[in-house]
Amino acid sequence: MQTQRKIEMEEVYNSYSQWIRKQFPYRVQKISIDAGFSCPNRDGQVGRGGCIFCDNQTFNPSYCDRKKTIAQQLEEGKQFFGRKYPDMKYLAYFQAYSNTYDTLDVLKRRYEEALAVEDIVGLVIGTRPDCVSDDVLNYLEVLNRQTFLIVEYGIESANDMTLQRINRGHSFETARQAVGQTAERGILTGAHVILGLPGEDATESIRQATLISSLKLNLLKIHQLQIIRGTALASMYKEKPFHLYSPDEYIELISDYLQHLRKEIVVERFVSQSPPDMVIAPHWGLKNYEFTNLLVNYMRKEGVWQGRLLTNS
Repeated sequence: MQTQRKIEMEEVYNSYSQWIRKQFPYRVQKISIDAGFSCPNRDGQVGRGGCIFCDNQTFNPSYCDRKKTIAQQLEEGKQFFGRKYPDMKYLAYFQAYSNTYDTLDVLKRRYEEALAVEDIVGLVIGTRPDCVSDDVLNYLEVLNRQTFLIVEYGIESANDMTLQRINRGHSFETARQAVGQTAERGILTGAHVILGLPGEDATESIRQATLISSLKLNLLKIHQLQIIRGTALASMYKEKPFHLYSPDEYIELISDYLQHLRKEIVVERFVSQSPPDMVIAPHWGLKNYEFTNLLVNYMRKEGVWQGRLLTNS
């Protein structure tokens, strides 16, 4: 009875929204930018065509356009968000493609252009684990002493067969090394994983939760698999449809996944919400916050919480 009462009073997972409020004395918002980078599995360095699920237009807002300068994109993003919160501060989110995939001089110029914009108080840099060198990490270590910084790696899966199937172009060990080398430099380190990739069922996802939990991560984004029009995955799905989770199935899966995840890891999100006209399947009709509310209510009802099934959690 006492345990149940404690669960009802506390959050059942380590929420990003609560965590980020503690990092700043004011409200902050990420502004996505396209800094003109590419990926090594697009330009032939390790492959062609990119990941089979990927279309960057599914998450790029209208102001996120590589034809504009980084400063222009940030100013337009500030106008977009500033209407509601005039005193907002911002994090420049280098989101599109692999944002450490260039020479160090180019990286420095683009990051510093973002930081020079008024009210930009930090950077979030999305990239691949095979796109960071010692030189880049050493520079980011210095930058981390000067401003708020998160480096976010697309891991997607901890299964090497899946990574090969989705044309990722790197192994899970590559991700483990990149995360470790980044965290060792004192940099906040995040990751992104997708649940429901072809060949992975719920049992496999739970197996991977323990592996992801073993990484030196501070933050994690979890997304359900979506089939986006025009991608290689869409062609694969049309030729031979495979199982996609319903909301109820996914809630149960996420609840189990979180129980195998270190309670110290901050969880930023559980679902991806692409433009409906770009999504072939699944069509849930749920906004991110609606899904999160359903998940939290489910976990409270079941009496479970993040890290419950890990030793010493």
